[in-house]
Amino acid sequence: MSINWLARTVPQTSGLYPYVPGKPVETLLREKGLSHAVKLASNENPYGPSPKAMAAMCAAAAGVHRYPDGDANQLKEAIAAFHQVHRNQVLLGNGSNEVLELLIRAFAGAGNEVVFSRRAFIVYALAAQAAGAIPVAVAEADGLSHDLDAMAAAVNERTRVVCIANPNNPTGTLHGNDALQRFLDRLPRDVIVIIDEAYYEFVADQLGDSVHELSHPGLVISRTFSKAYGLAGCRVGYAIADAGITALVNRYREPFNVNLLAQVAAVAALDDQQWVLARVADSNAERTRLESALAAWGISGGASFCNFVLLRHEQSGEILRRLEDRGIIPRPLAPYGMVDYLRISVGTAAENSECLQALEAILADLGA
Repeated sequence: MSINWLARTVPQTSGLYPYVPGKPVETLLREKGLSHAVKLASNENPYGPSPKAMAAMCAAAAGVHRYPDGDANQLKEAIAAFHQVHRNQVLLGNGSNEVLELLIRAFAGAGNEVVFSRRAFIVYALAAQAAGAIPVAVAEADGLSHDLDAMAAAVNERTRVVCIANPNNPTGTLHGNDALQRFLDRLPRDVIVIIDEAYYEFVADQLGDSVHELSHPGLVISRTFSKAYGLAGCRVGYAIADAGITALVNRYREPFNVNLLAQVAAVAALDDQQWVLARVADSNAERTRLESALAAWGISGGASFCNFVLLRHEQSGEILRRLEDRGIIPRPLAPYGMVDYLRISVGTAAENSECLQALEAILADLGA
């Protein structure tokens, strides 16, 4: 049976497509007949979760036959204490991805507009379209960085949500809090402004405390435990906002959206900052090594403030194919209109060495 009638009934589904994650290791092994592969496609923490988080999950595993705390009170209290805010200002989600979708769904609908940078996290566009809103993608001034002036100019009476990824995925660029506050000062007071800080921990020493340094009535700061905290498989993210905003969005939140193991792991991981800081230092040092190599080969796509680097080459598609042949999985950025780019996550020292060795051989073979 044709589903055309469904598309007519729900017009926002026209052109809508699922988010496509990085290729799993198992898929590449099957496709290429390999026995070993390194996934550098999804910006995960390659060192695994905190030992405290592991112990907390093991201890809680015997209780998974019970539903978790639907309001995740212990986790909310821990996040509130960490950020020195009230627990009612904390919004929890099944990863920050769900937090973003809930916010856009709650505040933007048919006829409304959601403004974001063209080369920012693709979920902003998908969530806006799914909500029936109009996605407004603003071009970057330099092809990589958010053009804050152009984004402010794109805001009008139909705008309900503005999204900024800082640092930005997939381009790795960063705006300081001073620039962001000037941008916020130009926006209407009734617009929701999401500052998506999924990669905050990698720039915390440079960016400062955005939760308390930035100000706007509709400001929402989102974070995740999927990157620096090494809990991508648990799916737990959160946002800090005015209590009125979080109360409204909670009306849309599904019950038990953060599972039991995710809740206890996040509480424990938050309490293990020494481990987090050490892993961030490891990742940042390895990122510098990768960027230095790409720059020396003339294929750097620009400086990154996240746990990934950018490769730029006119034969990026061929490089992608040959890397996969060697068991290395990067992320192509063609869906963002960046057809010459590959995004390479920062892995362990051994994984990065394996990637660089493969790249050196490929470039020599291509005569680059």
